[in-house]
Amino acid sequence: MAETPVAFMIGTYIVLAVFFIVDLFVLGRRPHVPSTKECVQHIVFFVAMALVFGGLIWWIAGSKPAIEFYSGWLTEYSLSIDNLFVFVIIMSNFAVPKKLQKFVLSVGITIALVLRGVFILIGAALVERFTWVFFLFGAFLIYTAVKVARGEDDDEEFHENALIRVLRKFSRITNDYEGEKLRVTKNGVKYWTPMLFVFLTIGTTDVMFAFDSIPAIFGLTKDPFLVFTSNVFALLGLQQLYFLLGALLDKLVYLPLGLSAVLGFIGVKLILEALHGNTLPFINHGQPITAVPEVPTWLSLAVIVFAIGGAALASVIKMKSVESK
Repeated sequence: MAETPVAFMIGTYIVLAVFFIVDLFVLGRRPHVPSTKECVQHIVFFVAMALVFGGLIWWIAGSKPAIEFYSGWLTEYSLSIDNLFVFVIIMSNFAVPKKLQKFVLSVGITIALVLRGVFILIGAALVERFTWVFFLFGAFLIYTAVKVARGEDDDEEFHENALIRVLRKFSRITNDYEGEKLRVTKNGVKYWTPMLFVFLTIGTTDVMFAFDSIPAIFGLTKDPFLVFTSNVFALLGLQQLYFLLGALLDKLVYLPLGLSAVLGFIGVKLILEALHGNTLPFINHGQPITAVPEVPTWLSLAVIVFAIGGAALASVIKMKSVESK
């Protein structure tokens, strides 16, 4: 997005940093269970800010980057909602007290942002130098879409990874949480609290989330600025969404199907782009295949809105049908 002024990008980073710090480290540091009103206010504010930001992009740089931002933001937001299923299971598995869950989410979201930032830098470098990487991204997203559609990504029971199991064997751990502390001393002996393992689990899980989200966003825009801002806006307000949807997450039964459709569509789009800019010698003698159609940006946004919106609407109808019976 070369036409975007540098001053605008710098200003955006500053505003997003303020949003992030206030959301996670000012409001998020206060141990409490947010009310429904508080959750709704936060979510509406950040959604409105994302819509306004897309409008500013449209005004400054044109419709194409704005639609790319909206498409990326909706996709990342939808993936983040799906990831909340896993957060619920982690919190339950480690018996995190309700009043500490907001703090845990703040740390987890911070880790997610840092990891996604690293993956974005790596992804941008790969995309710029090796167009064939889209073949890998596309194949991975289609594979993921099939897994999600089959329900293979559903985590009905949380399983600790190898790192956590090893640490449990060789570390002294308290049975109870000590507020936000990771380390405590009892009778002259130092112990880790369960909070350490919650953070490690959230962090390692975030790595897996990044593997899904970053290829997906690069399938919609190659601009690192739009990729990063889409991810930040998708993460802002996520902790409030966790508490608001907590009891409803298991009722969004068709959300995985909607996500599967989006990931599959983006995967096909990436492979088509890779073929259109092909340089691999064993495909068409290393020449681009110009006959391959290019997927317009507006179509990507339409598919995402239809798939996610349709899945959410179908889930609500299903939920009301079950309740009425």
